[in-house]
Amino acid sequence: MPKRRSYSTEFKLEAIEMAKQPGVTKTQIAKDLGINPNMIGRWEKELAESGSNAFPGQGKSRDEEVTALKRELASAKKELSFLREAAAYFAKGRK
Repeated sequence: MPKRRSYSTEFKLEAIEMAKQPGVTKTQIAKDLGINPNMIGRWEKELAESGSNAFPGQGKSRDEEVTALKRELASAKKELSFLREAAAYFAKGRK
């Protein structure tokens, strides 16, 4: 069974805006974007009902993710620094 695809808020809003263009059908837009035509209608309905609170997402906020990645990067830099110092120490002992 294939995994369920998720789309960003920006993608959904842009698809809705593209569907509002004159002379273009939702089916054409959906085909170009590689999605089911019913999804655009569902997204329009959700946007109309929820307004600015539409498409809240299910994952972590970007700020939390960035903070976690910065923490991980700092840890990796600390390890790299330690390994460089250890390599330099052992290289001195060989001469």
